[in-house]
Amino acid sequence: MADKEKVLELHKRHKGKIETASKVPLQTQEDLSTYYTPGVAYPCLEIKEDWLKAYDYTSKANTIAIVTDGTRILGLGNIGPEAGLPVMEGKAVLFKRFGGVDAVPLSIRTTNEDEIVKFVQQIEPTFGGINIEDIESPKSFYVVDRLAASLNIPVFHDDQQGTATVILAGLLNALKLAGKNIKNVKIVINGTGSAGVGAVRLLSSIGVKRIYSFDSKGVIYEGRDDLTDIKAEIAALTNAEKFKGTLEEVVVGADVLIGLSGKGHFGKELISKMNEKPIIFALTNPVPEVGYEEGKSYGAFIIGTGSSELPNQINNLLAFPGIMRGLLETHARKVNYEILVAAARAIAKGVGKKLSPDYIVPSMLDQKLATKVTASVAAAVAKAAIDTGVARVKVDPADVKAETVSAIKKVIKAERKLRD
Repeated sequence: MADKEKVLELHKRHKGKIETASKVPLQTQEDLSTYYTPGVAYPCLEIKEDWLKAYDYTSKANTIAIVTDGTRILGLGNIGPEAGLPVMEGKAVLFKRFGGVDAVPLSIRTTNEDEIVKFVQQIEPTFGGINIEDIESPKSFYVVDRLAASLNIPVFHDDQQGTATVILAGLLNALKLAGKNIKNVKIVINGTGSAGVGAVRLLSSIGVKRIYSFDSKGVIYEGRDDLTDIKAEIAALTNAEKFKGTLEEVVVGADVLIGLSGKGHFGKELISKMNEKPIIFALTNPVPEVGYEEGKSYGAFIIGTGSSELPNQINNLLAFPGIMRGLLETHARKVNYEILVAAARAIAKGVGKKLSPDYIVPSMLDQKLATKVTASVAAAVAKAAIDTGVARVKVDPADVKAETVSAIKKVIKAERKLRD
């Protein structure tokens, strides 16, 4: 656990965690006339004729915006845009450190859905991608869906798409160990926030038929009279039988139980009702639905966790830097499910020969492995973007992989100088 006084002192000393740095020298008159006036007019006029040349002549090609309204900051809730800024700066550092992606945190003073959408639409020319972060649900779904439909750059929601991608990666490996096919298993998801909805959407996209999703009022099914638009979408994708039972009843014969809801919900009796070799993802932080050792003692075959101190951490850091890097490398217009699935498969493959019930996803604590995984994800995303027609430029995935490794190594080198 981080020491409060030390954390505050370091944040105050550095005045935050990010800065703007120049890539070019400004030491001579020629430098000034090249990078500012009058020379800067040349790229301006090129872009005027074809706006896509902004990817060639400006930082748009490797810069994203991280946008929040401060309504759902980590586990702190609605603490406002200024209070959310340290988290957004931290996310920017993670994008840079693990993906070589430049990210600008933008905490905005509105919680109105229409105003958030309009704001992001207006800043689109500056950025190559948008990362929506820590906006309360269900508003976050509407914001993301509206922006994805209206912008010409990818809109990524880490709480939804990032978490879902790593959940899928972990499931692919867990089910491989259990000798089960993901398309044939029964999956129960307890929680319909951003991560829960993202998981349902992504799992449905690859053909999983038997999914059951729970909110605070019970199992979701078509015809339930209190469904929001988002939950009506989930109902159409899940629970084909329109079963109306409790979690204890629905979990009977389930192969996978995913917790995104709250502490202590998965007891021994619940797990005992599941199919052989039950797979439990207890992802709520800081207190999960069931503890790692506790779940094992209840008969769980594999336990996925949300903690860096335990095995099998379902960590978004495995996904978002590489996904965004691959999208930027291809100047992609959109994020689609094929891209997320490609990223999940690359993450799953990253465990290599170490695959075991206690190691179903790579550890980002291993610096070399983290770089390798991010580069592999970026390459897989680039290929999927090209294959599905959302890429504006065709690139060799091998080149994307090499460029990503090079960018990360450059950041690591700079980081070492900071420590020295």
